Amino acid sequence: VQLQASGGGLVQAGGALKLSCQASGSILSIGTVAWYRHVPGKQRELVAFVHSNGNTNYTDSVLGRFTINREDFANTVYLQMDSLKPEDTGVYLCRATIKLSGTDWWSNYWGQGTQVTVSS
Repeated sequence: VQLQASGGGLVQAGGALKLSCQASGSILSIGTVAWYRHVPGKQRELVAFVHSNGNTNYTDSVLGRFTINREDFANTVYLQMDSLKPEDTGVYLCRATIKLSGTDWWSNYWGQGTQVTVSS
């Protein structure tokens, strides 16, 4: 199984980006998918996650600005980031809980991360 994160880039404050996290491989089912933000010297921060039933949760700093959603037919989860601020800068990584075909257990997988830089 591979998780491919993409969509990062350089944007001015107030701008928007849309991140994608696509899973590929012998996947039977995808459970919770989460986006994390990593800034050097700081603890990795959970930004948002979406359950298999579509329920979502966000860290307070992105409430009302970020939207996470999933397209299960495409094994893809998106993070729409609006009204970006310089403090949103970091490497964004996705993590997914996945059940592989032919198995009966769930495992966590991580994507490689995509850099988001917001200039002031």
